[in-house]
Parts: sequence; C-alpha cells; structure tokens
Amino acid sequence: MFELLKLGSQNPLLVIVAALNEEEGIGLTIADFKKHVEKSWILVVDGKSQDRTVDVAKSMDAEIIVQRGSGKGNAVAEAIRHVDIDVDYVILTDADYTYPAKYAPQMLRILERNPQVGMVCGNRFSPTLNAEAMKNVFHVGNRLLAFAHNMLNGVSLHDPLTGLRMIRWEILEHWKPKSQGFDIEVELNHRVEDKGFGIVEIPIHYRERLGEKKLKAKHGLTIFSRILSESLSASWTRSSYAHE
Repeated sequence: MFELLKLGSQNPLLVIVAALNEEEGIGLTIADFKKHVEKSWILVVDGKSQDRTVDVAKSMDAEIIVQRGSGKGNAVAEAIRHVDIDVDYVILTDADYTYPAKYAPQMLRILERNPQVGMVCGNRFSPTLNAEAMKNVFHVGNRLLAFAHNMLNGVSLHDPLTGLRMIRWEILEHWKPKSQGFDIEVELNHRVEDKGFGIVEIPIHYRERLGEKKLKAKHGLTIFSRILSESLSASWTRSSYAHE
C-alpha cells in the first residue's frame, strides 16, 4: 500500500524537474510523482537534451519548457518565471529517479501543520541511506560541503545539498536566483531563512541513479564558492543591522 498526497486546496502541487539527457530516469520519476500526488503539475525544464528525454516526458503528459540558459539553477529560475497559475507548494526533484516521491505526503503534512516551516528537505545521510547509491568521492564530497555549509553559513542541515525539497510557493515567487548550477540548493537554503521560515529535514531512502551522473567533482568548487558568497552576504547584512 502507498500513501496518496491529497491537497486540501484546489491548487495543484507543482513538481519542477530539471532534466538534461535523462531518458532512462525521467519516465519513472514522473510516474512516481503521479502515483503519490493526487493533483500534480509536472513541469520538466529540459536543458536541450540530445536523447529521448523530451519524448518520454511528453508521453507521460508532463509539461515541457526548453531551457534558454544552462545549469540546474538557471532551470529552476526559468520554471519559477513560467508559473502563471495559483500553487501553494512546490517540489524540486531530480530527473534520474534517485528521490522517491513517497515522501511527498509526509512533507506536506509538516508544512500544513507548521506555518513557521517554509521548506522540508529529504536527508540522504540518515540511517536509511543506501550505501550503494551514495558512493565514495561523491559521498565524502557531500559531507565536506555540508560541514562547510553549516560552519560558515549558520544554516544547520544534515544534508544541505539534497535534491528533494517541498517549499511554500510564497518563498519562491518572484525569486531571481543568482546561482546558475548545482549551487542553487545553497542559495535556496538562505532564501528560506531570509524570509523568516524554518527548515525541517526528514530521513529518506536514496536510490541509485539511472543514467549518467551530471554532478562532477569540479562542481564542488562552484558549490563551495556559493557557500562563501552566502556567508559573506549574511555577515554583511548582520553588520548593517548592528549599525542601524
């Protein structure tokens, strides 16, 4: 038996999926969310894929927009600009079938019962971690970046770079992210706290990805640079308030 997410309002739950050459995982990802979310608007932002990603997504009745720029952060920004109907909550997830949709109902309950919480994140580094899915250098790199994020930014999370999140639309609406790539998660964490909301993490099981991994070791430098940038920005803001 699976739990179906039933929204209290008439507004759909927007699921944003950034995709680039993900024909192996995109269909299963969309089907998973359709199975667990009663009223879902699946919006796939395609980064000019050279495989059958778009064809598969269209066959699953997802809405497709072709990304004008490049990178995950840019894809999220384009999705936000595209929203022209009322939504209350947004899920951000990857197109490679790593993040199970079954956690969506639990995420929604937390947001609906706790108005001070702005975002619920899936924590991959929990006791339910699939060791085969989070391998060697990427696992170590994630842990090092998480340590830097928590030490420098003051936003304490076990898994600050997770790709599975449910967020209140009021936080994302009108947001113009500076991040172009995989550093979008760091900036989003600050966005939520800057808006005066808290962040809750829940343990999730992380599946082994389908298809080629897009996140490379070099992207760690971009993410670390964003951590430093957000840290300096937060310090400057606190300093400004202190002198008012």
